Amino acid sequence: MRRQPVLVGDGLIVEHRDGTGAGAVAVYDFRGLPVEDALRGSLARLFASRCVPSRWTSHLSSRHFWVHLQAFTAYLAARDTPVADITQLAAGVWSQWKLSRPNTMSGYRQIVTVRGLLLDDPRLSAAAREAISQRVLTPKAKEVSFQGAEFDAIVSTARRMFRTAHLRITENARHLAQWQSGAFARDSEAWLLGEALDCLARTGEAPHDTRVRQRGRVLARYVRVLGGEGPEHTWQRLFLTRMETVALGVLLLAEHGWNLSVINRLKVPQAAPDAGSDGTRIYRVELEKHKRGAGRYFETRNLTDDGAAAPGRLITQALEATVFARRAVHTLSPGTDRLLIWRSGRAPLNGYPQDEASKKSGAGVFGFGITGCTAQRWATQQGFPSSPFRRGRRTVNTLHRRELGQNSQATHDRVYALTDPQVRQAAIPVIAEAAEAVVAKAREAMFAAELRQRADPADRPTATADCHDYDNSPYPGPDGGCGASFLMCLGCANARVHPAHHSRLAHLHHALENLRTVMDAGQWQAGWGDAHARLEHLKGRLGAAVWTSALTQVTDTDRELIALLLNGDLDQ
Repeated sequence: MRRQPVLVGDGLIVEHRDGTGAGAVAVYDFRGLPVEDALRGSLARLFASRCVPSRWTSHLSSRHFWVHLQAFTAYLAARDTPVADITQLAAGVWSQWKLSRPNTMSGYRQIVTVRGLLLDDPRLSAAAREAISQRVLTPKAKEVSFQGAEFDAIVSTARRMFRTAHLRITENARHLAQWQSGAFARDSEAWLLGEALDCLARTGEAPHDTRVRQRGRVLARYVRVLGGEGPEHTWQRLFLTRMETVALGVLLLAEHGWNLSVINRLKVPQAAPDAGSDGTRIYRVELEKHKRGAGRYFETRNLTDDGAAAPGRLITQALEATVFARRAVHTLSPGTDRLLIWRSGRAPLNGYPQDEASKKSGAGVFGFGITGCTAQRWATQQGFPSSPFRRGRRTVNTLHRRELGQNSQATHDRVYALTDPQVRQAAIPVIAEAAEAVVAKAREAMFAAELRQRADPADRPTATADCHDYDNSPYPGPDGGCGASFLMCLGCANARVHPAHHSRLAHLHHALENLRTVMDAGQWQAGWGDAHARLEHLKGRLGAAVWTSALTQVTDTDRELIALLLNGDLDQ
């Protein structure tokens, strides 16, 4: 099969064959661009050079570039001085084009897309190449995650819509299975309904009249058992509508955080039986982010369905809801492995012309996947202001799952997490709690006195410890010596604590605990918090048994000293 780009006619028509193996061709006619022939030819050659398997394997890529190239040439055509060819493209023209683009992601994409194409041409002047190569700043993200109530409303709406469709299809599927097993008496109403469902499953249509004047009308004998001739009475019994498929896509988004391009092209998951005997199903779901280059960024997820809340349960329901559509499409287009298939109410399929280049979007009356326009239409019909997918993905991955999805960690942090107001707001108490923990740890570590088993006669006794080097205090007083309070002794490396101090310090700790119950919390923390933290650390180092014993050995002298200390009547 020919896979190279083809320049046909006078070199102004490019044919791009996709890399999916289906051989679909997209045709781009550069003769319609509003610029000189020489520039048309140059742009066509640059465009064609990318329509190769190593560059663009998907028509999405070539169409993306084509749209932006049309905008660029329309800008050039509106200038008073035309640009005859790429060799005449001046740096100033490019700079003016950049400034004319809106400061949005759409404008950013126009600039970087056209820039990449132009830089492939070696004939660019040095000045133009330098100007085109300059960095383009990414606009600040204006898209934010949904508020909790907003997203809950969207998901609830989608769940109701898809659940209704799933129940409808599975109930009719059970009736069809009973008909196929011969459970109904021939020509009974149940049998006629089963026969109509069988025809619908095989052909996509209810049994209809083939006479010219009555063509397309459901045969009278089936109208009564079906309940009417409308879509809700006929083909919707076994097939999803386009909007119901969007609802399923919203649920996949809410469950797994996948973006629309991934959901749109989901392949039918492969199911493997679990090693156990409980009927658990494990699905292997292949994810491919096409916008990053087809065939280069794959991810595989294993989703288990072992109960109503299991991550694979929605996959089971999606397979059940699309089973008849997938069978019908397999007959029309063998080899199709798309999961999301819906039926249109019109034939030929409205909005999906069936030329070779567009067959990937549908087959006959069946459509594949979810487009951005369809998602927006669903949102409008349900009373929501915008498509749920972009903001929804941000919501799921930053606020619910709190992990990256088809992105690098750097992209997840830079594009999604750090720019989202709700993520920032939620981070405030977390950061504050962490800071408090750090401060508490630091204060806990401030107990710096040395523990000893006996007193050193050379040390100088104080109210809370013995001082080993009074004249070289880290807290010197104005007249020399130590200027710190007795409560600070436990935070000084010169202090020595031995068993004779234990009862007094245990009593001080107990007294501070009592003060906490009667004082304002802020005042207590400011006045006594540090001393209490050091005593807490000391208590932990000595152990509960020693501390409890010390409390039983408190003397009147200990009580008197601590009372003076707490009342501020004890001088250093």
